[in-house]
Amino acid sequence: MGLVAKAEEGSSFIPVPPGMHLARCYRIVDLGTQESTYMGNVKHVPRVLFQFEVHSEDSQGQPLVTSNGEPMTVSKTFTLSLAEKATLRRDLETWRGKPFSKEELRGFELKNVLGQWGMITVAENESNGKTYTNIANINPVPVTIKKNGLPEGKNDLKLFSIEDADMSLFETFSDYLKERIRKSPEWDRLHGGPSVSNSAPSANFDDMADDLPF
Repeated sequence: MGLVAKAEEGSSFIPVPPGMHLARCYRIVDLGTQESTYMGNVKHVPRVLFQFEVHSEDSQGQPLVTSNGEPMTVSKTFTLSLAEKATLRRDLETWRGKPFSKEELRGFELKNVLGQWGMITVAENESNGKTYTNIANINPVPVTIKKNGLPEGKNDLKLFSIEDADMSLFETFSDYLKERIRKSPEWDRLHGGPSVSNSAPSANFDDMADDLPF
């Protein structure tokens, strides 16, 4: 289940509205090992966050942009696994329109997803009196849309890895996201707690071909 955005009282954040939207994956963030509870069972599993920029319109035909004119963004968190029943495997196979080969299942480079376009379905869920916005599924972009031309991507393509942490990129994350990463044992082991001073270069994939298959 991918928690994407939460509407909190007093918050100025406006989530992407429910519906199907054209979106581009522009950032992948390594969250390290996170605690997960399902049906009362607590597990510790590696997690990864996919962030998308949305190129779509609302029900009134207005572009989905922030107050400063940037594309709205939405995210989904996955367990880092391509097991048969894993959500990450399901979403990637649906997105690319074909199952993984046996060779790919031995090790698939997530960087191949950066810059890829898809049709995301955003849904709202109510829990404890609050509204949560989630990416329910990801599908390929219809051929008719591709023929008309895809829009130009806005955000730089970035892959954040705890092992080679780019602290300049890290500091652009929300406080909530930074805190999640800091709580992982990988962060504590490699960076010695909540703050580090070193900065490693981030993986920038802006020169990747738009039609790179994944």
